[in-house]
Amino acid sequence: NRVGHKHGSGAPASAQDVALDRRERLRRLALETIDLSKDPYFMRNHLGSYECKLCLTLHTNEGSYLAHTQGKKHQLNLARRAQKEKQDMGVAPKPKVSAVRKTVKMGRPGYRVTKERDPDSKQKALLFEIEYPEIDREFFFFFFF
Repeated sequence: NRVGHKHGSGAPASAQDVALDRRERLRRLALETIDLSKDPYFMRNHLGSYECKLCLTLHTNEGSYLAHTQGKKHQLNLARRAQKEKQDMGVAPKPKVSAVRKTVKMGRPGYRVTKERDPDSKQKALLFEIEYPEIDREFFFFFFF
């Protein structure tokens, strides 16, 4: 319902209304093609506005943020970040290789896990039964006793 026109008359829109409608259509189209939830630099702050974490810029709506991502400042910062990461990758130190501990094998274990419940206290419990069929008896007694 436009001001000064009858309801449902379809009166001509002002230039401001046309621009507002165009912006809204473009925003909806951009939101369909670009998923902001996957954008690592997009953040909504506690005030309800949007921030670009890369450029530290504030935006009032998603459309403004999407326009910013196509702009010169954001693209320049993306290139800077990529170049910095590329340099950091070449300088990264080698990770230390630790020696594998040699442990004595006691045989192949077999196990059973049983859920139990105490009828009096209604407390739940797990019973672990472990079998070592290939274990050397002398080693076992030496190791544990």
